[in-house]
Amino acid sequence: MCRVEDLRGISHICVARSANGVDNWVIDPVPTLFPDPEHHPDEIWGVEDPRITFVPELNQYAVAYTSYSFSGPSVSLALTSDFLIFERLGVIMPPEDKDAALLPHRFDGLWALVHRPKGGIGAHMWISYSEDLKHWGDHRLMMEARRGGWWDAHKIGLSPPPIETSEGWLVIYHGVRDTCSGCLYRLGLALFDLERPDVCLKRGESWIFSPEEHYERFGDVNNVVFPCGLTIGPDGDTINMYYGAADTSIALATGSLKVLLEWIEENGQPVHHHELQDLGDTSDWPLRE
Repeated sequence: MCRVEDLRGISHICVARSANGVDNWVIDPVPTLFPDPEHHPDEIWGVEDPRITFVPELNQYAVAYTSYSFSGPSVSLALTSDFLIFERLGVIMPPEDKDAALLPHRFDGLWALVHRPKGGIGAHMWISYSEDLKHWGDHRLMMEARRGGWWDAHKIGLSPPPIETSEGWLVIYHGVRDTCSGCLYRLGLALFDLERPDVCLKRGESWIFSPEEHYERFGDVNNVVFPCGLTIGPDGDTINMYYGAADTSIALATGSLKVLLEWIEENGQPVHHHELQDLGDTSDWPLRE
């Protein structure tokens, strides 16, 4: 599901299909999920950033997306079985909130939604729970944006939906550093407990993916890599990660789930909520030449 911005600046979502996920894409000739402000006033300025989760219990795909109203971005949710017809559940998190995805099964009878409200100091990742997918509560902080000079010090948010592994929920997240020339978006890794997805087991200190190519460095919004979706191949290891590049094009990066888990095992550090992240011992930091 691709975000498309029309010449007015209003975004809608189109579905693109490919047999191998790499080339020969067939794009829906008309918008697949179009803003419907008549029935959903919260979509008056568009819909974007869909994150797809297949939910076995419902035998449907849950699409969490950002809807833009006069009050700012909100989290909305829709269900579909064929990506042709969508049941919109409407706004489930009020503004300002975005970067959301539903986890694929319940926890102690409750659905879980990762999202990124903004307010106060910084913007952090939260998780909330629901009995019916419409009414949400038991809000818990999952992971904080760091402070100071860190690469993810300004704000953080979920990138693709969390990946369920035997080691825990592997999360690729984006971090934003506010520089004198604008915001710089990069990606990091964290691992969360399988039974308690609000508990972060390990968090990498360094970023793992950053704007490097010309199409990532320069565009409508410079220096942005922003993934919302990925697939895992038949081998259970190969990852295709689809990401927005400089808010201008959609790009594909490939990787290995095994390698990502090995990296977080070797480089991840335990996380303590509500504590300032200090530099720690910098004596063994590698130098970049």
